[in-house]
Amino acid sequence: MRNDGWTMGAQNGFTLIETLVVVALLVLLAAMATPSFVAWQTRDLVNARAYALLSTLEYARSEAIRRGVRVIVCRIDAARHCLSTGQACRSGAADWSCGWAVMVERAGALLALRMQPELAAVSIAGALTNLTFTPPAGQAIGSFRSFDLAPRNPSKVTQGNPWHRCIRIAAGGRARIAEGACGAAA
Repeated sequence: MRNDGWTMGAQNGFTLIETLVVVALLVLLAAMATPSFVAWQTRDLVNARAYALLSTLEYARSEAIRRGVRVIVCRIDAARHCLSTGQACRSGAADWSCGWAVMVERAGALLALRMQPELAAVSIAGALTNLTFTPPAGQAIGSFRSFDLAPRNPSKVTQGNPWHRCIRIAAGGRARIAEGACGAAA
């Protein structure tokens, strides 16, 4: 019997066919998981933007009460100036996805207290260009009382009410967030 290390017997490892089958299964699982991942990411973007806007509205109301002056929340352009009604932002959208700022008037000029940058992936519909909170109780002035947030380009997976968020503002200035579109039954 020869003992030179070249003996026939059981071999360890995987064959090329076994490796290719495992790789094919991994590719199939990844392809099946991609729509769920994209949907999760889209929902996360909409939620994050909704909570950023809600936080801004609460901050503006509290500043109106604390400072005893009118505080304005407005859509802003790249130069951080308030946009006029209907004016489109850099992305071409005429909604609140341009970004927004909390402004207070000081010495005849508007001073920015807090700003949120543009995020074109999320559509934020609101009827007016700005919203004003007034002292002493932080009431909201403006004809609209809600913001509707949704994915700008929804896919088959991200269509419908579960992908929308609605921020409603009471006349007293308090804002609340709800799942679903603003026009949907609450």
